[in-house]
Amino acid sequence: MCARMNITVAGLGYVGLSNAVLLSQTHTVVAYDIDSSKVECIEKKVSPFNDSLITEYLSDRELDIIVTTDFQKALSKAEIFIIATPTDFIEKNNSYDTSSIESIIEKIISTDKSPLIVIKSTVPIGYTEELRKKFKYERIVFSPEFLREGLALHDCLFPSRIIVSNEDCDSKKISEIFKKLSLNESVKTLHPSSSEAESIKLFSNAYLAMRVAFFNELDTFSQVNTLNPRSIIEGVCLDPRIGDFYNNPSFGYGGYCLPKDSKQLISSYKDIPNNLISSIVKSNTTRIEFIANSIASLYPETIGIYRLIMKQGSDNYRSSSIIKVVEKLREYNLHILIYEPNLNEETFMGISVINDLSFFKEKSSLIISNRANNDLLDVQNKLFTRDIFGID
Repeated sequence: MCARMNITVAGLGYVGLSNAVLLSQTHTVVAYDIDSSKVECIEKKVSPFNDSLITEYLSDRELDIIVTTDFQKALSKAEIFIIATPTDFIEKNNSYDTSSIESIIEKIISTDKSPLIVIKSTVPIGYTEELRKKFKYERIVFSPEFLREGLALHDCLFPSRIIVSNEDCDSKKISEIFKKLSLNESVKTLHPSSSEAESIKLFSNAYLAMRVAFFNELDTFSQVNTLNPRSIIEGVCLDPRIGDFYNNPSFGYGGYCLPKDSKQLISSYKDIPNNLISSIVKSNTTRIEFIANSIASLYPETIGIYRLIMKQGSDNYRSSSIIKVVEKLREYNLHILIYEPNLNEETFMGISVINDLSFFKEKSSLIISNRANNDLLDVQNKLFTRDIFGID
């Protein structure tokens, strides 16, 4: 059994909070964030984002966890300091914004503390090595996460793999901590270099984006040629090398991870020869344009956008493909309405937001939904979706 340790987690998004909850089952955890509303929510034993298992664990399990906005309190006893702050992709810089990571490390090294720093934020390839050189602080490792929004704690409990880079003598201790808490008894642990671990993260998400793009292009082909995409997909996916999963057509890949990670990987290639990697983002853009053109060609009187969220069970619409579709539809000067109960504003992107579902259905002559939903069973004659299998 791993000895009980003092662990700090900075950044309480779905990666940070799910890890904090997981670790606090057997270790003393201080969960830190600058957002006081998140901290207050967690103190009330409720997840600040949509993840029912996190709320269940906060409410029903005996967890050794303290939540704070006080950085010094978060650092004071930390033996392991996990950084899980967001790293948005900045288009003009063609790279992630890693300033939050560096700010935290600067604060750590300005003290007499020397915790092992574990980065779980997604970063460019080679970044962790650069940090060790920049700050002359060797105790920094990278440990990628592979979590789904809405199922983050579930995926922490049942990890597909545990990866901790090998630059510190305590790297294996970190992977052992996570393995002890894993409910996946056969989970494998890997200890590559930090640059290799960073590459695993980006190539994994780029592959998932590519798979989404592949089946979307299959669906586009089927639409244009009046073929049944379901029949084709089922036949293709019976090949065990391809597999019957992650194959449901959509308006395009979106969400927080796949778009930014694919762009970062393309940026990392620079002068390295490639065709496939750079085509992933282009394919997604083409798909979104095709969907928007298909909708516009129906000449609807009023287009109703059902939900801006990326998928069912999520409350997030960052980089949602349906928002990209809406942006294209606006170029046609069509009348558009939005139904999104997570929005408190009366307008979004200058478009009226309706929170009354019945009124929304009545006023919409064509309803656009990235994913089918039971709310729309009574308006199937109005529905435009590419959701074939009714799954995410």
